[in-house]
Amino acid sequence: MDAVNTSGPLASAEARLRAAAPHALVATARRILAERFGAQEVTLLLADYGLSVLQPVSHLPCTGTPVPAHDGPAGSAFIQQSPVIEVCREPSGHLVHLPITVRGDRLGVLSVRLPEASAAPDTVLQLGDFATALGHEVSTVDRDTDLYLQARRTRRLTLAAEMQWQLLPGRGCAREEYVIGAHLEPAYAIGGDNFDWSTSADHLVLTVTDGMGQGIDASLLTNLTVSALRNARRAGIALADQACLADQAIYAQYGGKVYASTLLLDFHLPTGTVRAVDAGSPQLFRQRGSHTERVELDAQMPLGMFEETPYEEQVFQVEPGDRLIVVSTGVHDTRSAAGDLYGERALRQILGALRTTPAHETARAVVSGLIEHYGSRELMSDAAVVCLDWTGRPH
Repeated sequence: MDAVNTSGPLASAEARLRAAAPHALVATARRILAERFGAQEVTLLLADYGLSVLQPVSHLPCTGTPVPAHDGPAGSAFIQQSPVIEVCREPSGHLVHLPITVRGDRLGVLSVRLPEASAAPDTVLQLGDFATALGHEVSTVDRDTDLYLQARRTRRLTLAAEMQWQLLPGRGCAREEYVIGAHLEPAYAIGGDNFDWSTSADHLVLTVTDGMGQGIDASLLTNLTVSALRNARRAGIALADQACLADQAIYAQYGGKVYASTLLLDFHLPTGTVRAVDAGSPQLFRQRGSHTERVELDAQMPLGMFEETPYEEQVFQVEPGDRLIVVSTGVHDTRSAAGDLYGERALRQILGALRTTPAHETARAVVSGLIEHYGSRELMSDAAVVCLDWTGRPH
């Protein structure tokens, strides 16, 4: 529910949210909803970095008791991306759980307790629009306050992870032509894995990067790689040349001692034509109907391995209904305690089982399967999964 009214009472509510101090968004939301709907309680729950719990925003450093992100009424609203109404007995009334999603990026849930006679369908629709407006404000004020970033944490991030999360565009993106869902683990200690995207009128550029090494060294390398790719992309340079310029930047800094494996994809939104540069180890899978296959691309040198490496684009086509999944080395090359590889065969099986699952949950579930295979959440290597569902542009 990402559409927002631009006139009437909601517009006035949005103006009040925009005028609120960054730390006071939740208090302002409580006042607005109490005045307009008789709301007795309003709670903003934000998804933590590992997407395992929803954390109530309150006075830091304390937060309220977290609730599961995949179970219970609030978790169901988050997963299903639709309102869930919980009937309460003491005090009597309804607790309405509303997903907060900003342009396809799932932030959390807004829970609103209403008097028994106030949870009419029209009220729930208005509350859904309000939750989206609140989500937009939370995304905006993150640049002015640490409150909402801190509230998402169940524990402290490593410095490398702090750098990586600040570098990410989000964990999802949605337009008429596509939906993207992505996930990273270990969420609180991620080092070198990254995904990035940018959309324009007719193009979507998507990259998945795996920086060599661990911890702060890997994070610094990935930061340089992503920044160099963005710099080239924003200069209007073609995909292969974006790879060339990033390659030169990394080699100039490290002299070939370390490198970054990167997959670059440029989707032409009107036609579904995809230009690709495979510079390293992230693997690409395509699901079309019930068939899952690996998209075989010509493997070229990772970025920064050699000086002035030339890169070439390849072209393939996506069709409406296709699903693309990109997995980093930490996914397809991880072994269990018994030495079994979580490789292409295992990936095909789990992707087949998740074919009808939304993109966001597919990305998370692939990483959950990896953790189960490995036997611990403390993965030895970073794991990144990006899932893209392609709808295409109607003619």
